[in-house]
Amino acid sequence: MTSSLKPVLVVEDSTEDFTALGRAFRKHALQNPVFRCEDGDQALDYLLGYGDRPNWPSALPALILLDLNMPGTDGRTVLGTLKADPKLNKIPVIVFTTSSNVKDIDECYRLGANSYMTKPVNYPALEEKVRLIVRYWLESNEPPTVN
Repeated sequence: MTSSLKPVLVVEDSTEDFTALGRAFRKHALQNPVFRCEDGDQALDYLLGYGDRPNWPSALPALILLDLNMPGTDGRTVLGTLKADPKLNKIPVIVFTTSSNVKDIDECYRLGANSYMTKPVNYPALEEKVRLIVRYWLESNEPPTVN
């Protein structure tokens, strides 16, 4: 069962990366709707005021894929804000970024990331990571109640 079909939130500034993720989600038959925020500010607007704007999901996401390096409010700030908020801190956050820097990895886990994955450079490897994310986080994992 795919987390009661709550949306998967992808916080990603790259249209190319988001398009590739969407294609991989479809290949692995993700049933949850996928919602994109193009930067950290938009993600925080949605998460802190979900349901307040037309065309935005009325439920909190089942899972967040969060890029780190974005213009404006970056992924670290988004992660720290989410994990400090009692209404949002149970949402699983997977940092999904190009950085394999040990300092970034350690900082994200310190801020409360549930997982850290580097974005692969080739599409077959991306498909495999997406398959693992869908199978574990949305089908196998027993999440806490959020909302």
